[in-house]
Amino acid sequence: MRSITRIENCAFNTVKRCLIDAGKACWDYHDRHVRGIPAQLVQCDEIWAFLYAKAKNVESAARAPKEAGDVWTWTAIDSDSKLMISWAVSTSRDGETALELMDDLRARTAGRFQLTTDGLNAYPGAVEGAFGGNVDFAQLIKIYAETPPEEATRYSPSEWVASRKEVIVGDPDEAFISTSHVERHNLTMRMSMRRFTRLTNGFSKKFENHCYALAMYFTYYNFCRAHTTLTKDRGGYKTTPAMAAGLTDRVYDMDWLVEMMNATLPKPGKRGPYKKRDGCGD
Repeated sequence: MRSITRIENCAFNTVKRCLIDAGKACWDYHDRHVRGIPAQLVQCDEIWAFLYAKAKNVESAARAPKEAGDVWTWTAIDSDSKLMISWAVSTSRDGETALELMDDLRARTAGRFQLTTDGLNAYPGAVEGAFGGNVDFAQLIKIYAETPPEEATRYSPSEWVASRKEVIVGDPDEAFISTSHVERHNLTMRMSMRRFTRLTNGFSKKFENHCYALAMYFTYYNFCRAHTTLTKDRGGYKTTPAMAAGLTDRVYDMDWLVEMMNATLPKPGKRGPYKKRDGCGD
């Protein structure tokens, strides 16, 4: 953001307001247009980041906002089209946010589908509350080795040992009980957004701005970014997740995103007459 202020010779707050306006426009566009998705396989997961300071440092951080600490982004992706159907942001991994995600997912999909999540305890109750029995739901529960001393694993995950597939509701096809696509998308998020990169000073400072950044990313990912796997499947023809899901027939670009943002802004009013301050030169 500071680099842009130098390039454009504008104020830092101007850039910040522009990004907030873009985030609001993208949020609204996603809400209105990502509807009626004919999904067959949906995978859900949560990805961690932090706001202002890591949870262990919040108490000693100066002027830390109430949302400071851990922040979780919950995502629901269509395995076939790779479309990010629904997402939610919360400072905890609780049942309330899981229900929010499932309610939103139900509102954006058409018909019954197979759903797979990780082993988080918040999911079964949330899925039942949102879908009842109108979904084929299973959890993929991963088992990890006991964590070795901290020095050996400070920047590495625990070793995966095994996984267990557990059917919760309906009759899901065991061959498609997987979270591979949504977990691969977690990597895409960390590679695409500086605020999700581990060991960085580019973390979010405000909860609202974190949400706006995600709205911009998901809109760009769904409508502007050609997906490599989808492009290969269509003989090299550039294909976005939105195209594969039937929401559009073309690849959008950044000009479209800027025009969409500008269309949501109020027209500037007339400026008042210039008044010279006392003591100022001509």
